Amino acid sequence: MSKFELNGNNLDLETFGKIINDPNASVSISDEAGKKISKCRKIVDEIVEKNITRYGINTGFGKFSNVIIDKKDTIELQKNIVLSHAVGIGEPFPQKIAKGVMLLKLNSFLQGYSGVRFEVVRTLISMINKNVIPYIPEKGSVGASGDLAPLAHMALAMTGQGKAYFEGKLMSGESALKKAGIPVLELRQKEGLAILNGTQVMTSVLGASLLEAEKLIKSADIIGSLSLEALKGSPSAFDERIHMARPHKGQIDTAFNLRMLLKGSKIVKSHKDCPKVQDAYSLRCMPQVHGAVKDTYNHAKKILETEMNSVTDNPLVFDSGNEVISGGNFHGEPLAFVSDFMTIAVSELASISERRIEYMLDTSTSDGLPAFLTSKGGLNSGFMMTQVTAAALVSENKVLSHPASVDSIPTSANKEDHVSMGAHAARKLYEVCSNTNTVLAIELLCAAQGLDFRGSENTSSALKKVIKEIRNRISFMKSDRFIQPDIIKAGDLISQSKLIEAAENSVKLKI
Repeated sequence: MSKFELNGNNLDLETFGKIINDPNASVSISDEAGKKISKCRKIVDEIVEKNITRYGINTGFGKFSNVIIDKKDTIELQKNIVLSHAVGIGEPFPQKIAKGVMLLKLNSFLQGYSGVRFEVVRTLISMINKNVIPYIPEKGSVGASGDLAPLAHMALAMTGQGKAYFEGKLMSGESALKKAGIPVLELRQKEGLAILNGTQVMTSVLGASLLEAEKLIKSADIIGSLSLEALKGSPSAFDERIHMARPHKGQIDTAFNLRMLLKGSKIVKSHKDCPKVQDAYSLRCMPQVHGAVKDTYNHAKKILETEMNSVTDNPLVFDSGNEVISGGNFHGEPLAFVSDFMTIAVSELASISERRIEYMLDTSTSDGLPAFLTSKGGLNSGFMMTQVTAAALVSENKVLSHPASVDSIPTSANKEDHVSMGAHAARKLYEVCSNTNTVLAIELLCAAQGLDFRGSENTSSALKKVIKEIRNRISFMKSDRFIQPDIIKAGDLISQSKLIEAAENSVKLKI
């Protein structure tokens, strides 16, 4: 069992991935974080006791922020905000993303600025460790004041309402907590608002997307190398001197990956003194395109990890001067921007991949490979229709790449008059990652087929290991067969990092 101690400042993408993807992972919190939580809560309790007017503790919310709430009604106020804001619709988020939402909300509370009791933190820890996963509908957030509607559904499960998954089954929140032996949380002053305010949903979706994107980026270099070999492409465009003359890190790293993946190939050696001067851009410009995706990924990862260790609810409670201050840390603009940017970048991985697919299927460009990579063309259609599927997904990605962050619809009677649409941006990225996985899977099938026609025994040692991993699961297609299962298996090789593991037996890939 993997154990992780959190303190509000030490969560990174790798740890996030290990926790949300491992049902046996457990979390705990540092002693210092516990002290911060208790110290901050005392300030809230004092405000309640002295009946000092502070937003969200004894006032209404949004447009109702000027409405003072009687002391006797302040607990009901917190219950009501959860009920009234749980208006999400659509399919539920995948359970790993919902688990990530709880993890991020927990980490945010550990900095001691949210004013919640330790009971709230304990409930989150128990739900994470026992895999009680809230049912959170995907749609309903505009990205400010954070992810109100979806977080309200998480709060419902925490308080024994709504729905949650436990041991693979969907049930009422109350039943899930009871079966897991977790006490139902009774909200106190400020706690409902603290749970609902924040960017944890869009952050979790972005985090899950970047975990997938990392696999796609590394796999694209591997698959592109296979395609280059199948097409008898020239490696000269990956010469280190070219890339040092334009020293973008991602470009340099991609060229390095390609050189190492192709090292020792007899097919590469056959290019010595060959008359071919240049390949198509989809082969020759892999360092420039894949490299730009790498640079975008690393920028997005930096923003994400900052957000993972940030406090994004409102208002915040500070022990310096015992102040409760309203602000706007819940606004999702930083995440919306990088989600949109990353969506564009991942879409380009699919776009350039589709071009390599077409190059391998067309006899006018494939340098001697049989049409559509089949021996008996006409009787067999071979991989003809796989390119159509790839084209459909690439086109869909183009639509999804329209930025969400340029949109804003005022809400709450113009109190919340500029919103980020960050949840939309992150959800689109997650979908584009899925589409791109399939496009790369199709390229993988075509490249393996083409390289077998060419003579896979002549490729590099690194790519031989990759081919072996593919052929352990997917056989050479001698004649037409049901191809969709092969596409799914190839996608699994990417998403399960099997291609990366095979290649990295020979070379450590850079990203």
